[in-house]
Amino acid sequence: MTQKVTLADVAAAAGVSKMTASRALRGAADVSKSSLDRVQKAARDIGYVANPLAASLSTQRTQLVGVVVPSLTNTVFAEMLTGIAETIEGSGLQPVFGVTNYDPETELEVLRNMLSWRPAGMIVTGLDHPDAARLLLAQSQEPLVQVMDVDGEAIDNCVGISHRQAGADMARALLAAGRRKIGYVCCTQLYDIRAQKRLEGFQSALAEQGVDLVATKTTDAPSSVPAGRALTAELLGTAPDLDAIYFSNDDLAAGGEFHCLAEGISVPERLLLAGFNGLEFIDALPRPIATTRTPRREIGQIAARMVLDRETGSKVTLPSEIRFPDA
Repeated sequence: MTQKVTLADVAAAAGVSKMTASRALRGAADVSKSSLDRVQKAARDIGYVANPLAASLSTQRTQLVGVVVPSLTNTVFAEMLTGIAETIEGSGLQPVFGVTNYDPETELEVLRNMLSWRPAGMIVTGLDHPDAARLLLAQSQEPLVQVMDVDGEAIDNCVGISHRQAGADMARALLAAGRRKIGYVCCTQLYDIRAQKRLEGFQSALAEQGVDLVATKTTDAPSSVPAGRALTAELLGTAPDLDAIYFSNDDLAAGGEFHCLAEGISVPERLLLAGFNGLEFIDALPRPIATTRTPRREIGQIAARMVLDRETGSKVTLPSEIRFPDA
Protein backbone atom coordinates (compact mmCIF):
# COMPACT_ATOMS: atom_id res chain seq x y z
CA MET A 1 0.00 0.00 0.00
CA THR A 2 1.24 3.52 -0.81
CA GLN A 3 2.02 6.20 1.75
CA LYS A 4 -0.95 8.21 3.01
CA VAL A 5 -1.53 11.54 1.27
CA THR A 6 -1.65 14.46 3.71
CA LEU A 7 -2.99 17.99 3.66
CA ALA A 8 0.59 19.19 3.29
CA ASP A 9 0.86 17.18 0.07
CA VAL A 10 -2.26 18.89 -1.26
CA ALA A 11 -0.90 22.32 -0.35
CA ALA A 12 2.42 21.59 -2.08
CA ALA A 13 0.68 20.27 -5.21
CA ALA A 14 -1.57 23.36 -5.34
CA GLY A 15 1.24 25.83 -4.60
CA VAL A 16 -0.50 27.31 -1.53
CA SER A 17 0.08 27.26 2.20
CA LYS A 18 -1.22 24.40 4.33
CA MET A 19 -3.63 26.84 6.04
CA THR A 20 -5.02 28.00 2.68
CA ALA A 21 -5.44 24.40 1.55
CA SER A 22 -7.28 23.56 4.76
CA ARG A 23 -9.59 26.56 4.45
CA ALA A 24 -10.26 25.81 0.77
CA LEU A 25 -11.24 22.22 1.50
CA ARG A 26 -13.57 23.44 4.27
CA GLY A 27 -15.21 25.87 1.85
CA ALA A 28 -14.13 29.04 3.64
CA ALA A 29 -15.52 32.17 1.98
CA ASP A 30 -12.26 34.18 2.10
CA VAL A 31 -10.33 31.82 -0.21
CA SER A 32 -9.98 33.10 -3.77
CA LYS A 33 -11.60 31.15 -6.56
CA SER A 34 -8.26 30.47 -8.23
CA SER A 35 -6.80 29.03 -5.00
CA LEU A 36 -9.97 27.04 -4.38
CA ASP A 37 -9.84 25.54 -7.88
CA ARG A 38 -6.14 24.65 -7.55
CA VAL A 39 -6.62 23.00 -4.16
CA GLN A 40 -9.65 20.99 -5.24
CA LYS A 41 -7.89 19.82 -8.39
CA ALA A 42 -4.77 18.85 -6.43
CA ALA A 43 -6.86 16.88 -3.92
CA ARG A 44 -8.56 14.96 -6.73
CA ASP A 45 -5.33 14.32 -8.62
CA ILE A 46 -3.39 12.86 -5.69
CA GLY A 47 -6.31 11.04 -4.04
CA TYR A 48 -6.63 13.11 -0.87
CA VAL A 49 -9.71 12.52 1.31
CA ALA A 50 -10.63 15.24 3.81
CA ASN A 51 -11.18 14.18 7.41
CA PRO A 52 -14.09 16.05 9.00
CA LEU A 53 -13.72 14.02 12.20
CA ALA A 54 -10.05 14.80 12.84
CA ALA A 55 -10.71 17.63 15.23
CA SER A 56 -12.87 15.55 17.56
CA LEU A 57 -11.43 12.05 17.33
CA SER A 58 -7.98 11.58 18.83
CA THR A 59 -7.78 8.07 17.41
CA GLN A 60 -8.34 9.34 13.85
CA ARG A 61 -10.56 6.30 13.33
CA THR A 62 -14.26 5.64 13.75
CA GLN A 63 -15.85 2.32 14.65
CA LEU A 64 -17.51 2.09 11.25
CA VAL A 65 -16.77 -0.52 8.59
CA GLY A 66 -17.64 0.70 5.11
CA VAL A 67 -19.23 -1.92 2.84
CA VAL A 68 -19.74 -1.07 -0.84
CA VAL A 69 -21.97 -3.24 -3.05
CA PRO A 70 -23.43 -2.74 -6.53
CA SER A 71 -27.01 -3.61 -5.48
CA LEU A 72 -29.17 -4.24 -2.42
CA THR A 73 -32.04 -5.74 -4.42
CA ASN A 74 -29.89 -8.68 -5.50
CA THR A 75 -30.11 -11.53 -2.98
CA VAL A 76 -26.46 -12.36 -3.63
CA PHE A 77 -25.23 -9.20 -1.96
CA ALA A 78 -27.82 -9.38 0.81
CA GLU A 79 -26.44 -12.79 1.80
CA MET A 80 -22.87 -11.47 1.78
CA LEU A 81 -23.94 -8.55 3.97
CA THR A 82 -25.51 -11.02 6.39
CA GLY A 83 -22.18 -12.80 6.71
CA ILE A 84 -20.41 -9.50 7.39
CA ALA A 85 -22.95 -8.30 9.97
CA GLU A 86 -23.06 -11.55 11.96
CA THR A 87 -19.26 -11.76 12.10
CA ILE A 88 -18.77 -8.15 13.20
CA GLU A 89 -21.55 -8.36 15.81
CA GLY A 90 -20.20 -7.89 19.33
CA SER A 91 -16.88 -6.44 18.16
CA GLY A 92 -17.83 -2.82 18.77
CA LEU A 93 -17.69 -2.11 15.05
CA GLN A 94 -20.70 -1.15 12.95
CA PRO A 95 -21.08 -1.87 9.22
CA VAL A 96 -22.45 0.91 7.02
CA PHE A 97 -23.50 0.19 3.45
CA GLY A 98 -23.11 2.10 0.20
CA VAL A 99 -24.73 1.12 -3.11
CA THR A 100 -23.21 1.94 -6.51
CA ASN A 101 -25.84 0.52 -8.91
CA TYR A 102 -22.92 -0.64 -11.07
CA ASP A 103 -22.11 2.99 -11.89
CA PRO A 104 -18.41 4.01 -11.69
CA GLU A 105 -19.15 7.66 -10.87
CA THR A 106 -21.52 6.66 -8.07
CA GLU A 107 -18.90 4.25 -6.77
CA LEU A 108 -16.30 7.01 -6.64
CA GLU A 109 -18.63 9.31 -4.70
CA VAL A 110 -19.61 6.55 -2.26
CA LEU A 111 -15.96 5.70 -1.61
CA ARG A 112 -14.99 9.33 -1.15
CA ASN A 113 -17.76 9.87 1.40
CA MET A 114 -17.06 6.66 3.31
CA LEU A 115 -13.32 7.20 3.48
CA SER A 116 -13.84 10.73 4.80
CA TRP A 117 -15.31 9.13 7.95
CA ARG A 118 -11.98 7.35 8.59
CA PRO A 119 -13.58 3.90 8.87
CA ALA A 120 -11.99 1.03 10.79
CA GLY A 121 -11.99 -0.96 7.56
CA MET A 122 -13.44 -1.15 4.06
CA ILE A 123 -15.10 -4.09 2.28
CA VAL A 124 -15.61 -3.34 -1.41
CA THR A 125 -17.17 -5.50 -4.12
CA GLY A 126 -14.90 -6.48 -6.99
CA LEU A 127 -11.29 -5.99 -8.03
CA ASP A 128 -11.85 -3.82 -11.09
CA HIS A 129 -12.31 -0.15 -10.23
CA PRO A 130 -11.72 3.08 -12.16
CA ASP A 131 -8.28 4.58 -11.57
CA ALA A 132 -9.62 7.36 -9.35
CA ALA A 133 -11.48 4.90 -7.11
CA ARG A 134 -8.49 2.58 -6.94
CA LEU A 135 -6.27 5.50 -5.92
CA LEU A 136 -8.61 6.40 -3.05
CA LEU A 137 -8.66 2.82 -1.81
CA ALA A 138 -4.89 2.50 -2.05
CA GLN A 139 -4.47 5.57 0.15
CA SER A 140 -6.50 4.07 2.98
CA GLN A 141 -4.43 3.09 6.00
CA GLU A 142 -7.07 0.75 7.40
CA PRO A 143 -7.77 -2.86 6.33
CA LEU A 144 -9.26 -3.13 2.85
CA VAL A 145 -10.94 -6.30 1.57
CA GLN A 146 -12.14 -6.65 -2.01
CA VAL A 147 -14.80 -9.34 -2.24
CA MET A 148 -16.57 -11.70 -4.67
CA ASP A 149 -13.66 -11.95 -7.12
CA VAL A 150 -10.06 -13.21 -7.18
CA ASP A 151 -9.36 -12.85 -10.93
CA GLY A 152 -7.11 -9.83 -10.88
CA GLU A 153 -4.76 -7.73 -8.74
CA ALA A 154 -6.00 -6.88 -5.26
CA ILE A 155 -5.03 -3.61 -3.60
CA ASP A 156 -4.69 -5.35 -0.23
CA ASN A 157 -6.84 -8.34 0.86
CA CYS A 158 -9.36 -10.19 -1.29
CA VAL A 159 -11.76 -13.11 -0.92
CA GLY A 160 -14.09 -14.64 -3.49
CA ILE A 161 -14.27 -17.11 -6.34
CA SER A 162 -12.62 -17.33 -9.74
CA HIS A 163 -15.32 -16.21 -12.15
CA ARG A 164 -13.32 -17.33 -15.15
CA GLN A 165 -13.09 -20.81 -13.66
CA ALA A 166 -16.82 -20.80 -12.87
CA GLY A 167 -17.64 -19.93 -16.47
CA ALA A 168 -15.28 -22.60 -17.80
CA ASP A 169 -16.75 -25.24 -15.47
CA MET A 170 -20.28 -24.52 -16.68
CA ALA A 171 -19.21 -24.69 -20.33
CA ARG A 172 -17.63 -28.09 -19.76
CA ALA A 173 -20.76 -29.30 -17.95
CA LEU A 174 -22.98 -28.25 -20.87
CA LEU A 175 -20.65 -29.90 -23.37
CA ALA A 176 -20.59 -33.09 -21.28
CA ALA A 177 -24.40 -33.08 -21.45
CA GLY A 178 -24.16 -33.15 -25.23
CA ARG A 179 -25.12 -29.52 -25.84
CA ARG A 180 -23.42 -27.80 -28.77
CA LYS A 181 -25.79 -25.06 -29.95
CA ILE A 182 -25.41 -22.66 -27.04
CA GLY A 183 -26.57 -19.08 -26.58
CA TYR A 184 -25.79 -16.42 -23.95
CA VAL A 185 -27.92 -13.80 -22.14
CA CYS A 186 -26.66 -10.99 -19.87
CA CYS A 187 -27.86 -7.73 -18.29
CA THR A 188 -25.67 -4.84 -16.98
CA GLN A 189 -23.19 -6.05 -19.60
CA LEU A 190 -21.09 -2.89 -19.61
CA TYR A 191 -20.44 -2.66 -15.87
CA ASP A 192 -20.72 -6.22 -14.53
CA ILE A 193 -17.05 -7.09 -14.87
CA ARG A 194 -17.46 -10.39 -13.03
CA ALA A 195 -20.07 -11.53 -15.58
CA GLN A 196 -17.63 -10.58 -18.33
CA LYS A 197 -14.96 -12.74 -16.72
CA ARG A 198 -17.36 -15.69 -16.52
CA LEU A 199 -18.17 -15.25 -20.19
CA GLU A 200 -14.46 -15.22 -21.03
CA GLY A 201 -13.94 -18.49 -19.17
CA PHE A 202 -17.07 -19.97 -20.72
CA GLN A 203 -16.05 -19.13 -24.28
CA SER A 204 -12.49 -20.30 -23.72
CA ALA A 205 -13.68 -23.71 -22.52
CA LEU A 206 -16.05 -23.99 -25.48
CA ALA A 207 -13.24 -23.11 -27.88
CA GLU A 208 -11.11 -25.91 -26.47
CA GLN A 209 -13.72 -28.29 -27.92
CA GLY A 210 -14.13 -26.38 -31.18
CA VAL A 211 -17.50 -24.89 -30.14
CA ASP A 212 -18.56 -21.23 -30.47
CA LEU A 213 -21.55 -19.41 -29.05
CA VAL A 214 -24.34 -19.45 -31.63
CA ALA A 215 -26.05 -16.25 -30.49
CA THR A 216 -26.02 -13.69 -27.65
CA LYS A 217 -28.41 -11.12 -26.22
CA THR A 218 -27.01 -8.50 -23.86
CA THR A 219 -28.21 -5.21 -22.43
CA ASP A 220 -27.02 -2.61 -19.94
CA ALA A 221 -30.48 -2.57 -18.32
CA PRO A 222 -30.83 -3.91 -14.74
CA SER A 223 -31.09 -7.66 -14.33
CA SER A 224 -34.52 -9.12 -13.51
CA VAL A 225 -36.79 -12.08 -14.17
CA PRO A 226 -38.89 -10.09 -16.72
CA ALA A 227 -35.69 -9.03 -18.48
CA GLY A 228 -34.62 -12.66 -18.69
CA ARG A 229 -37.95 -13.64 -20.22
CA ALA A 230 -37.82 -10.87 -22.81
CA LEU A 231 -34.18 -11.48 -23.76
CA THR A 232 -34.77 -15.23 -24.09
CA ALA A 233 -37.65 -14.57 -26.46
CA GLU A 234 -35.41 -12.32 -28.55
CA LEU A 235 -32.56 -14.82 -28.51
CA LEU A 236 -34.71 -17.75 -29.61
CA GLY A 237 -36.30 -15.56 -32.23
CA THR A 238 -32.90 -15.25 -33.92
CA ALA A 239 -31.61 -18.76 -33.07
CA PRO A 240 -34.58 -21.12 -32.57
CA ASP A 241 -32.48 -24.31 -32.70
CA LEU A 242 -30.42 -23.61 -29.56
CA ASP A 243 -30.13 -26.57 -27.20
CA ALA A 244 -28.72 -24.59 -24.23
CA ILE A 245 -28.61 -21.00 -22.94
CA TYR A 246 -26.08 -19.67 -20.42
CA PHE A 247 -27.42 -16.72 -18.40
CA SER A 248 -25.27 -14.33 -16.39
CA ASN A 249 -27.40 -15.03 -13.28
CA ASP A 250 -30.30 -17.07 -11.92
CA ASP A 251 -32.85 -14.24 -12.20
CA LEU A 252 -32.38 -14.13 -15.94
CA ALA A 253 -32.43 -17.93 -16.19
CA ALA A 254 -35.75 -18.04 -14.32
CA GLY A 255 -37.16 -15.52 -16.78
CA GLY A 256 -35.91 -17.74 -19.57
CA GLU A 257 -37.80 -20.67 -18.11
CA PHE A 258 -41.04 -18.69 -17.92
CA HIS A 259 -40.70 -17.90 -21.62
CA CYS A 260 -40.13 -21.57 -22.41
CA LEU A 261 -43.16 -22.63 -20.35
CA ALA A 262 -45.34 -20.12 -22.16
CA GLU A 263 -44.11 -21.31 -25.56
CA GLY A 264 -44.25 -25.02 -24.79
CA ILE A 265 -40.47 -25.50 -25.00
CA SER A 266 -39.39 -28.50 -22.91
CA VAL A 267 -36.81 -27.67 -20.21
CA PRO A 268 -34.25 -29.18 -19.78
CA GLU A 269 -34.85 -31.92 -22.37
CA ARG A 270 -35.19 -29.68 -25.41
CA LEU A 271 -33.44 -26.60 -24.04
CA LEU A 272 -31.07 -26.69 -21.07
CA LEU A 273 -30.96 -23.40 -19.12
CA ALA A 274 -27.95 -22.50 -16.95
CA GLY A 275 -27.68 -19.60 -14.52
CA PHE A 276 -25.24 -18.41 -11.89
CA ASN A 277 -25.30 -17.93 -8.09
CA GLY A 278 -27.32 -20.97 -6.93
CA LEU A 279 -30.14 -18.92 -5.39
CA GLU A 280 -32.68 -20.85 -3.30
CA PHE A 281 -35.70 -19.84 -5.36
CA ILE A 282 -34.58 -21.86 -8.38
CA ASP A 283 -35.45 -25.04 -6.48
CA ALA A 284 -39.10 -23.90 -6.69
CA LEU A 285 -39.10 -23.50 -10.48
CA PRO A 286 -41.41 -25.88 -12.35
CA ARG A 287 -38.51 -27.31 -14.35
CA PRO A 288 -34.89 -27.76 -13.18
CA ILE A 289 -32.09 -25.54 -14.43
CA ALA A 290 -28.33 -25.72 -14.07
CA THR A 291 -26.54 -23.16 -11.92
CA THR A 292 -23.30 -22.38 -10.12
CA ARG A 293 -23.61 -22.05 -6.36
CA THR A 294 -21.41 -19.31 -4.89
CA PRO A 295 -20.49 -19.05 -1.18
CA ARG A 296 -21.85 -15.54 -0.60
CA ARG A 297 -22.31 -15.73 3.16
CA GLU A 298 -18.91 -17.33 3.66
CA ILE A 299 -17.28 -14.57 1.61
CA GLY A 300 -18.85 -11.97 3.92
CA GLN A 301 -17.74 -13.83 7.02
CA ILE A 302 -14.13 -14.15 5.87
CA ALA A 303 -13.99 -10.51 4.77
CA ALA A 304 -15.25 -9.34 8.15
CA ARG A 305 -12.68 -11.48 9.96
CA MET A 306 -9.93 -9.95 7.82
CA VAL A 307 -11.04 -6.49 8.96
CA LEU A 308 -11.28 -7.54 12.61
CA ASP A 309 -7.82 -9.14 12.49
CA ARG A 310 -6.44 -6.17 10.55
CA GLU A 311 -4.91 -8.47 7.94
CA THR A 312 -2.83 -7.25 5.02
CA GLY A 313 -2.04 -8.96 1.74
CA SER A 314 -4.32 -11.98 2.23
CA LYS A 315 -6.03 -13.74 -0.67
CA VAL A 316 -8.66 -16.44 -0.17
CA THR A 317 -10.13 -18.31 -3.13
CA LEU A 318 -13.29 -20.26 -2.35
CA PRO A 319 -14.73 -23.02 -4.57
CA SER A 320 -17.93 -22.65 -6.56
CA GLU A 321 -20.17 -25.65 -7.18
CA ILE A 322 -22.02 -26.70 -10.33
CA ARG A 323 -25.59 -27.89 -9.74
CA PHE A 324 -26.89 -29.70 -12.78
CA PRO A 325 -30.34 -31.10 -13.59
CA ASP A 326 -30.58 -34.87 -13.98
CA ALA A 327 -32.37 -34.70 -17.32
